Amino acid sequence: MKTTVALLDKEGNNVIDQVLDVLNTLSGRQPSHFGLISPKKIILEKSPGILSRQGIESSTAIGYVSTKPAMSSGYEFLQLDDAALMFEGKIYAPIPKTAVMEQVAKEPLHCEVLLQTLMANADGDYSFLIAKERWIGAGRDPVGVQPLYYGENKTIAAIATNRKALWLLGLENPASLPPGNMGFVNREGFQFKPIKTLTYDEPIKITLDDAAKKLQILLEESIKRRTNGVKEVAVAFSGGLDSSLVAYLASKLGLKVQLLHVSMENQPETEEAIEASELLNLPLQVDLFKDSDVENTLAQVVALIEEADPIKASVGLPFYWVAEKSSEARLNVMLAGQGADELFGGYQRYVKEYCKDGGEKVRKTMFSDVANIFESNLERDLKITSCFDVQLRLPFASFDLVEFAMTLPIECKMEPKEDTLRKLVLRKVAMNVGMPGVLFNKPKKAVQYSTGINDAIKRVAKTQDKTVNQYINELLEKSKP
Repeated sequence: MKTTVALLDKEGNNVIDQVLDVLNTLSGRQPSHFGLISPKKIILEKSPGILSRQGIESSTAIGYVSTKPAMSSGYEFLQLDDAALMFEGKIYAPIPKTAVMEQVAKEPLHCEVLLQTLMANADGDYSFLIAKERWIGAGRDPVGVQPLYYGENKTIAAIATNRKALWLLGLENPASLPPGNMGFVNREGFQFKPIKTLTYDEPIKITLDDAAKKLQILLEESIKRRTNGVKEVAVAFSGGLDSSLVAYLASKLGLKVQLLHVSMENQPETEEAIEASELLNLPLQVDLFKDSDVENTLAQVVALIEEADPIKASVGLPFYWVAEKSSEARLNVMLAGQGADELFGGYQRYVKEYCKDGGEKVRKTMFSDVANIFESNLERDLKITSCFDVQLRLPFASFDLVEFAMTLPIECKMEPKEDTLRKLVLRKVAMNVGMPGVLFNKPKKAVQYSTGINDAIKRVAKTQDKTVNQYINELLEKSKP
């Protein structure tokens, strides 16, 4: 578990006590590590009380709380002449994160320019915050894997990695900081500058065969980057095309792969996952759950995703369990196939729109879904896995891969008929790399339905004499600090 929050007082008042109060509240009863970053000083301690006795005063400050020490949590800090930089997350290529920090340290006056250059060129899942007197800057990876929210009122402005920190400051309606943007806030409010974002363009002219060859290169490179220095990984495994392909390619790269499958009891998907693992010749751990497990866990999931959204809760619940099992197995890096459905047309609604309104209309719908995937999926999943100190790595969230997928003609993804298999180019990749045909010819099933989670949540809500919406909303309200 970890939380980062940056706070600015628009009237120039000291914000240190407010930041420490937020950190102390969110730390709960767990042994935690704390950090306080002001423009003039960076202090790391095991207690907010020790931090408060340092006598620091500043109208801007960044604070964090984590169950692990700073370096183990993916944090790096840099004190500059009149500012401080906090970097969180991973840069996979083309340069290491430490090299970026060293370059900024050498040229502190060009800090913002250097960070913009980083954002324009780097492949990674990251966010950063800069604190100066009466000014805060922030940035976020271009796909939006790393969560980051912002909010303001007449007296304060704040940026944080979860909504709870902003709720505690009285900011009731936080928004997601736009991916691929740098955000700046002073007493006048927020401004954003796009650095690296997706743009909607006409499809390129390419055959399915050539598209599959290019996609294979991009996907293999993405997995290689996201597992550099790692010997063993968990894979969130449904037995479907996306997770099977990720697991298969990771194994081909020489990684020790442990498949993790979670589901409700007596679901046909479990047998399919077992058969798929045998075909892939990869070890599989299966964990099955009951309605009582749903009832015991759902409140924690809703608290983590910070939204009263039944669909996000039903998808987040099995993801919570698989992250928990990954942590118990001491596998702190987990791969997953998130994003493939939006990129390559995995949902039946895309086919229906294609048949009804044509290829251009469905391409625009898919582009919108990909551009907003950080809000619909990624933030939820990162907050859940972070709760267990599991690093979620998403091969389909590489910006180069995403950008290429968005340029593909719709014919590379599906056919204009109701019974098309969908994700045609991804299935072609699976065939080209030698995956068993049974695996890449399987139809897509939504995780909340295939695992039985959706029906289980309905049954649990019914025992409380509530609709699902009422039940989820009540859980969210109870979770608010």
